Amino acid sequence: MNWLIGVFSSSIGKKQIMACTGMIFCLFLATHLVGNLTIYGGNNMFNAYSEHLHAYGLLINVIEVALLFFVVLHISFATILYFQNWRARPVRYRMKKNAGGRTLSSILMPYTGLYLLIYVVLHLLTFHFVDRAGRTLYQLVADVFSRPEYVIFYIFSMIVAALHVKHGFWSAFQTIGADHPKYMPLIQGMGWIFSLLVGVGFGSIPLLMMAGAF
Repeated sequence: MNWLIGVFSSSIGKKQIMACTGMIFCLFLATHLVGNLTIYGGNNMFNAYSEHLHAYGLLINVIEVALLFFVVLHISFATILYFQNWRARPVRYRMKKNAGGRTLSSILMPYTGLYLLIYVVLHLLTFHFVDRAGRTLYQLVADVFSRPEYVIFYIFSMIVAALHVKHGFWSAFQTIGADHPKYMPLIQGMGWIFSLLVGVGFGSIPLLMMAGAF
């Protein structure tokens, strides 16, 4: 119990929990992307995937609750650490933005994280907590992506997600102790590839759907 209290109360413990939950979200993104890409197979394949997924019933509900719990942990500790760091440095030092290996994605992490939280809520309201009115999931997706304003919002959100994942992927490995000069370049490269898969994989769906590719 003392160990658990220590993990939740220390900065290192909070970062490690954020790293673990971040890895879980990356795994979720990967599986979610694979499922979404079945839409390239057309109406029947995508609807079959949706029906197969919902056939798991209670298991899916348990996973959704678990993901919600991890989201709360991730956001809570990210917020706490952000304000702890902000209070620790009330005066901004004059330095280059890329000092200490900082990149655009690392600098924007708090803001991309907040944006993604808003996006996820809107995304769930659009696709999950919505009355389909007799429509299949494919028809719902097609209807939503027929609106140019939502397509722009969706693609921009995927770019933001790719930026967040790019830094978060290798940072998570670094936090749990995989910071080795031999392996870190490989992990960073994997982070680049994964972020591109997220941005291009998800972002291509509305564009190709609007173009009538499937």
